Amino acid sequence: MRAFREAVEAGDLDAVEALLADDVVFTSPVVFKPYPGKAITAAILRGASRVFEDFRYVRELTGPDGRDHALVFTARVDGRELTGCDFIHVDEDGLIDELMVMVRPLSGAQALAAAMGAQFDRIAAEAQAS
Repeated sequence: MRAFREAVEAGDLDAVEALLADDVVFTSPVVFKPYPGKAITAAILRGASRVFEDFRYVRELTGPDGRDHALVFTARVDGRELTGCDFIHVDEDGLIDELMVMVRPLSGAQALAAAMGAQFDRIAAEAQAS
């Protein structure tokens, strides 16, 4: 998923949003219930870009059919180091229809949960504005 990776690394969140299918489902590393839809997924990704520090992808894996991808990243949130992975599935049109994020260690996940929780009102407003 080179286009997604390059857009994220460049901070081009409009390009990231353009790669999302309308019916994309985002699964958070810290919230049980998935978030369906392009507007909320894009708003969450914008929020994540505000809380991650020194974000960089360090590894990329692609499934044999080219529709499943895993992008391993490192970052800091509120001084906590974390490693994470974006698990991406693309639909038949090449748009992202599933995006699941996982992070470790627990202290990094907790810092991420707190930082994103503090952004939630802004994220919800951004999703409504779309």
